[in-house]
Amino acid sequence: MASDDQIITQQPKSDQSPPSNLPLKEIPGDYGLPILGPIKDRYDYNYFEGHDEFIKSRMEKYQSTVFRMNMLPGQFMVSNPKVVVLLDAVSFPVLFDLSKVEKKDVLDGTFVPSLAFTGGYRTCAYLDPSEPKHNKLKRLFISLLASCHDRFIPESQNCLNDLFKNIESNISEKGEAYFNTLSDDMAFDFVLRLFFNTNPTDTKIGKDGPNIISKWLFLQLHPLITLGLPKMMSCVEDFFLHTFPLPSFFVKSDYQKIYDVIYASSACASLLDQAEELGIGRDEAAHNLVFLAGFNAFGGMKALFPALMKWVGLGGEKLHKDLVDEIRTVVKSEGGVTFGAIEKMTLTKSVVYEALRIEPPVPYQYAKAKEDLVIQSHDASFQVKKGEMLFGYQPFATKDPKVFENPEEFIGTRFVGEEGEKLLKYVFWSNERETVSPTESNKQCPAKDLVVLLSRVMVIEFFLRYDSFTIQIKKLPLGSGVTVKSLTKATT
Repeated sequence: MASDDQIITQQPKSDQSPPSNLPLKEIPGDYGLPILGPIKDRYDYNYFEGHDEFIKSRMEKYQSTVFRMNMLPGQFMVSNPKVVVLLDAVSFPVLFDLSKVEKKDVLDGTFVPSLAFTGGYRTCAYLDPSEPKHNKLKRLFISLLASCHDRFIPESQNCLNDLFKNIESNISEKGEAYFNTLSDDMAFDFVLRLFFNTNPTDTKIGKDGPNIISKWLFLQLHPLITLGLPKMMSCVEDFFLHTFPLPSFFVKSDYQKIYDVIYASSACASLLDQAEELGIGRDEAAHNLVFLAGFNAFGGMKALFPALMKWVGLGGEKLHKDLVDEIRTVVKSEGGVTFGAIEKMTLTKSVVYEALRIEPPVPYQYAKAKEDLVIQSHDASFQVKKGEMLFGYQPFATKDPKVFENPEEFIGTRFVGEEGEKLLKYVFWSNERETVSPTESNKQCPAKDLVVLLSRVMVIEFFLRYDSFTIQIKKLPLGSGVTVKSLTKATT
């Protein structure tokens, strides 16, 4: 965390392109004994070392940012837990190079959830762009997002207004407000209102939407999750979460509620008409829209918004004052929160990018080598065989010390100015570089620009209302837990 008087502009380092004559080295690391090796690694990764320390210790042991290891969930849920790990800003982007890698069924790495969670269909997120349906579904998503443009700011302001009122009410009644739960409520409402012109509380979903989707996400992702229980409970947790897939029937009826509400919405009807014109059946398209709304959008926001609140809160009063000065000055001169006004708030933009850099909402990226290829790090080249799984651990790649100065610190001004903006190509949160835009033929998050914009609006609307705030944080199985302890209302 940067102290109040250490908020400085990042000075970019020299060009990080590796020289062409790097030595070709054998990829270090091993997978241990069959069956036992992956199980041991799973216990070390989840319970005895922790994710970051497990990976860091092997990086230090092998003196390399590229090495071999087993990845979750391991035995007995997958046939092959072996991965090649990529931890630096040079090797990581090969995961986006679709001429070299394949993205078929790698969203969750070595594990693929049952299709029963998605109506029996492989949704777009699991498709490689070479598969015919991928580009059609991605086109549908991009069309949906474009149709929301004019409603984006007013819908986000309405939902954020409710969020801040609920935070204030909780602090008044309880002395504190657990941000994550309130943020989940806001995010679910926002997604259904923006995408489908639907207020979930006016439907059979009621107020249950966030819990339904959270349960649906957990049942799909449990092989990759640890609950943070005491170590003495590790064997019990490991048996129930990491040795066999939990069935979809636990959430089948609740998922059907979400599906029915989205399918029946007026906005969805026109999208399903478009899907049919593209050759995608209405039922398949609807399940893809549920996945887009529930997994991609809500799931991402569930991790992102608490992380954003965490890092802005930890930034301290100096950062808060600078944000207040920028936001209120620009809003006053522009006559409100407009797209033009948002673009002029350079510190606000930088703060959002810095949060995405230091705690990306999705820490893992995967791909399979399409052919034998050579991957480069900063100081070596490595031969990867066709079919090998590549695993990029983003929190290390976006804290590469050869790219970012003081990489472990949250520096709100890191991306301010021309030199700071040059560093955006090393921010990879959206399954691509931040400087790249989503297209039908790439695997970048289709809502990448919307996510960045919504995060900016959240910061803007917050500091239009408050001068500062304090928080308490804790680590969760996925992301951070944030409790707002105090709010200082705006004095100007």
